[in-house]
Amino acid sequence: MSSDPGNDGFATRAIHVGQEPDPATGAVSVPVYATSTYAQRAVGEPYGAYDYARGGNPTRAALETCLASLEGARHGLAFASGMAAITTLCSLLAPGDHVVLGDDVYGGTYRLFARVLAPLGITFSLADLTDAGATAAALRPETRLVWLETPTNPLLKCADIAALADVAHAHDAALAVDSTFATPYLQRPLLLGADFVVHSTTKYLAGHSDTIGGALCLSDDARHARLAYHRNAVGNVPGPFDCFLTLRGVRTLPVRMRAHGESALEIARFLSSHPAVERVHYPGLPDDPHHAVARKNQASGGAGSPDRAGFGGMVSFVVRGGEAAARRAAESTRLFLLAESLGGVESLIEHPGAMTHASLAGSGVTLDPALLRVSVGLEDVADLIADLDTALREKPVI
Repeated sequence: MSSDPGNDGFATRAIHVGQEPDPATGAVSVPVYATSTYAQRAVGEPYGAYDYARGGNPTRAALETCLASLEGARHGLAFASGMAAITTLCSLLAPGDHVVLGDDVYGGTYRLFARVLAPLGITFSLADLTDAGATAAALRPETRLVWLETPTNPLLKCADIAALADVAHAHDAALAVDSTFATPYLQRPLLLGADFVVHSTTKYLAGHSDTIGGALCLSDDARHARLAYHRNAVGNVPGPFDCFLTLRGVRTLPVRMRAHGESALEIARFLSSHPAVERVHYPGLPDDPHHAVARKNQASGGAGSPDRAGFGGMVSFVVRGGEAAARRAAESTRLFLLAESLGGVESLIEHPGAMTHASLAGSGVTLDPALLRVSVGLEDVADLIADLDTALREKPVI
């Protein structure tokens, strides 16, 4: 490695930044520091940077250092879940503040704003964030935050991060980007002007469906200090083993994302021509309305180009025949497991309206009841295509 890890390539940093061999043993994997507290030499004089594990842990610090490097950030904070990261970010808001959310937002995020933050006096409204004009029109004098998912969950809409950063900053608001679907390998929002980038590390960063976690990266020192203080005060920190598992996953992120993207593109092409499919949402398709913006955003990613990285492993599609046909297809797959979540090595299928986005009921946001979302795993793509084909051709029992 070079003397400055920040000058190394993305894959090199994913494996090495924050992960130097253990000085005591030479272990090449960061140890799991399973301790709740740390001995002190004298009163108020810790041996090192740690005194109590809620405030800091060496395994967690390694993960945070690595993620910050991959995002091009000065600071990284790890959390017990993606929602814990979002909630902590919202600790910067005060009663009377207003937030603009994308009109295609994850159900759990909507639930947080509608059911938890709104009663505390933090208001929000929905807007089509793929339209800079509509975003500007939704901003109010009291708007302090624009909350963007790109690609969105579940419709994979892509918004121009740089353009939205300009719009938000012109109104003295901050831009936060949930980049869970893309990961820093495909796009790095901070380099495009965003103020915060959030991940559910449960998904692609950890990549093996065996841990829950979240992360928040930023470069503003004062905001970082406030967020770190809030996390310590509230205590929504991840355990050291969860951090270890996530860091293990990050090491293979580039090769996994390339494989996910290659297979997802093949599946999107297959679904686009399938007689049982009405519409496909995937920004990797050249005729997708968000293809050009996705390419622009991804020019910032660690891969350097979508031609090298693909467009991610998530595909959504509408099944002909309505909700009953969609549910029947989702319940008929063999390799695509019917389950919530995404980003693991195994392929998953779900019905957003009844599963991950059920919280949107009554919100004014409507999803096509025949919409299905798939997380394309690392199985042989021919097997995955055959599985979907069989499920889509399943006939109702009479």
